[in-house]
Amino acid sequence: MSRRNPPPPPRRKLATVLSLSAATAMAASMALTSAGPVRAHTGPGEEGDAFPYAPASRAATAQVTLDKDEAATLGEEHAEEHARTRMALADVGEYPQTTRTERLKALTASQAKHNASFDAAEFGRFREYFQSPDFAAHIALLPTGKVLLFSFERIQDNPQKEPAPTDTIGKENAGRAWIWDPAKGTGAGAFTEKKPPVIDMPDGKNEPRPAPFFCAGHSFLPNGMLGVFGGNLGGNGGSGAKLSLVFDPWTEQWYLNQDMAVGRWYPTVVTGADGRQVIMSGQSELGWGTPTPLVERFPAANHPVPFDKAVKPIGWAVDRLRTEAPFKWDYPHLFSLRDGKIYGLGRSVDQQWIFDTAADTRTDLPNRPDINKHKPGPDGGEWRRNYGSAVPLPAGFRGPDSVLVLGGDRDDPNTYRLAGGKWNTEKPRALGRTQDDTLLLPNGNLLTVNGAFDIRDYGNGPYNPNADLKYRQVELRDENGDWKLGPVQRLPRGYHSNAVVLPDGRVMVTGDELQQLANDPDITDNNYGSIEIYEPAYLHQGSRPSLGLIFNPSVGYNDKITVSTSTPGEVTRAVLLAPTTATHSVNTSQRHLELRIKSRGGNFLELQAPPSAAAAPPGYYMLFLLNEEGAPSTAGWVQLKPTGAASADVKARD
Repeated sequence: MSRRNPPPPPRRKLATVLSLSAATAMAASMALTSAGPVRAHTGPGEEGDAFPYAPASRAATAQVTLDKDEAATLGEEHAEEHARTRMALADVGEYPQTTRTERLKALTASQAKHNASFDAAEFGRFREYFQSPDFAAHIALLPTGKVLLFSFERIQDNPQKEPAPTDTIGKENAGRAWIWDPAKGTGAGAFTEKKPPVIDMPDGKNEPRPAPFFCAGHSFLPNGMLGVFGGNLGGNGGSGAKLSLVFDPWTEQWYLNQDMAVGRWYPTVVTGADGRQVIMSGQSELGWGTPTPLVERFPAANHPVPFDKAVKPIGWAVDRLRTEAPFKWDYPHLFSLRDGKIYGLGRSVDQQWIFDTAADTRTDLPNRPDINKHKPGPDGGEWRRNYGSAVPLPAGFRGPDSVLVLGGDRDDPNTYRLAGGKWNTEKPRALGRTQDDTLLLPNGNLLTVNGAFDIRDYGNGPYNPNADLKYRQVELRDENGDWKLGPVQRLPRGYHSNAVVLPDGRVMVTGDELQQLANDPDITDNNYGSIEIYEPAYLHQGSRPSLGLIFNPSVGYNDKITVSTSTPGEVTRAVLLAPTTATHSVNTSQRHLELRIKSRGGNFLELQAPPSAAAAPPGYYMLFLLNEEGAPSTAGWVQLKPTGAASADVKARD
């Protein structure tokens, strides 16, 4: 289906526009326009941990002057929200270093106090906490075992104001990226900067700067590289960039590709069974409130999919599907399930679809049965879930056939499972939370970390970093689907929080620039962010199996994988766990598959690879050996690719 190119957005005066992400601006302004103070939302067992009421702002009732260009572009109501938000944030004073230091000290003490009663063998424990040079609004575990962190250059160090250059046009609107190598420890030497390509953005400023790829979407290519699509053009409450980039983990370089057909700010990307990346949603280059229905694909259909890490995607094109994805809200959850189709689960209850990219069709799914589906949204309009988790549940060796949607609604602790085209309400968590991150662990259990009351609201009002303790508490789901609360992390982490499972079975927790700014031990240094390490219970339950060599780390579907182990008698299971890449609680890369143990001989095991690319899209996976208690070995890496992939790589190099 063809679509006319949209007209260019009108020029705007930016001197009066404070940098705000659109979602953040809306959340802040909605809260500020309500009368009276914002109440602290205290949970059970939190006596002494909730903070006082947030003061009412004059911006809630004072008369404001609208920006004429904003009013013409966004409408008077939306322009008034922006004006009130600017007034409210202008009322905020500076944030002294003493406050940051004392906050971190208090959080450290309260973490120790509350975690003293948790047995690590049952609940796991938080261990290391250290500074990092990046906010980590985006994260990716690379097939080298290193972790890519990327975000934006801040324009503000006060956590009561917006630090991202979302509404900034020009050189200050820039991206940044770093790599953390866990093998090098936690000091400054473990981090390496990986600057994005310098780009002259089409904003009329002629000011080249590192590509502003923050608030983009991303997933992995079959050769282990990370495709990153979209970002921030600047202005209009968040305008989508047409950027298309690839990060190469083998050379640790960024590659620039041809622009997409449309700008995308807050898009979602998923890798399908054919190894191509499917790109949906996101606010267009026209700015906030203009989500694009176009579906694009990388690489384009006339270009071979890269399987060999020597193939460098540079200057490659995307193409468009005929089918459209008219999501009303950004960052839908996308998953490729065992039938080879892509499931698009939007934030609105009625925006649930199946996409068959081979046939280029879209099919409706039933509405999600959220308990709050009939109430109005926070702005009085349509109700929708906020940013929250969704996970494809383990289902043996043939790949996932269901998805669990959870989080994104502070008033709904339920979890919702989509299986066989039908929704079922599953066992609830202890509390509703938004901005949470839920991970698949090697043993197939789930772990939820992070969370908040709302965007930029941790229980005491927007842009107030004081958080209710309950949003720091992790939750664990066992093989029976039962949830239990666990220890608390040091920092509250909500909007832009992230987490990944590392190859040694630990969990890295990071993200949320406001909380990191509010708890920075030295705001003058180059450490923008922080990292905390969680050790799941399986690391505290005695011995673990050992994985030695993987003799054929590049393997075809249904083929044999031969491995060695010094503990053959302890191994009862072998699993593949996909490395994850995530942002805004959206993680399309998660996948857990059981491997059949076909034979044993001495210190060698013969495993059977997944049956097809539908079961496990081509790419790199962590291979874990597990014992009867579910404790995993340290992982090795396996690349799955179809027969004939070598010839495709030759064509790609040509």
